Amino acid sequence: MLVHISHVLSAEQVAECRTALAAAEWVDGRATAGHHAAKAKDNMQVPEGHPASRKLGAMILAALERNALFVTAALPAKVYPPLFNRYQGGQTYGTHVDGAIRDVRGTPHRVRTDLSATLFLSPPEDYDGGELVIEDTYGAHKVKLPAGDMILYPGTSLHRVEPVSRGTRLAAFFWVQSMVRDDGERTLLLDLDTAIQQVGRALPEHAAVGQLLNVYHNLLRRWAEG
Repeated sequence: MLVHISHVLSAEQVAECRTALAAAEWVDGRATAGHHAAKAKDNMQVPEGHPASRKLGAMILAALERNALFVTAALPAKVYPPLFNRYQGGQTYGTHVDGAIRDVRGTPHRVRTDLSATLFLSPPEDYDGGELVIEDTYGAHKVKLPAGDMILYPGTSLHRVEPVSRGTRLAAFFWVQSMVRDDGERTLLLDLDTAIQQVGRALPEHAAVGQLLNVYHNLLRRWAEG
């Protein structure tokens, strides 16, 4: 399941992110990669725990809490604090899969990476290349979204970032542990919830709305983890 979530951040919030990131410290992105992924990774990141990272991450998490599509699609149990990366001058990230478990630095908490997310902070016209390429059973999907938009995709997917040959690509990235671990089950629940909303708008008094809600919540009850 690949879900494009529009306008997670407003234009003003994107500008705030870009201003803060322009003044932030940047380090080699391989610092947060596993042994295998580090061989393929060539980018820069704001250090975890950096004041700018904490401030902007909190803003993104607050925006996600208000975003109905994110909540419905991800069914989040835990969200890893957002990190920030930068690609320029030919930098790239070769094909890799994200680690299954992420320790939240400085805490005893861990996040299972059921879902990966990239929130674009640079307008696509500002850079050449830099597409996020996600592989699934239907092939490779290239993603390059407007600033403030986000792609949500299974953490099990092989993916890569194409080389940035002009300009600078800024993005936030993070992972989600879902209440529903299985991607196929999450997809069915999202499709069902979308259909319920459509029927509810067209036929708000129809008994089918309540019946479909009953099915949705009983499936969620069956599949959700504690």
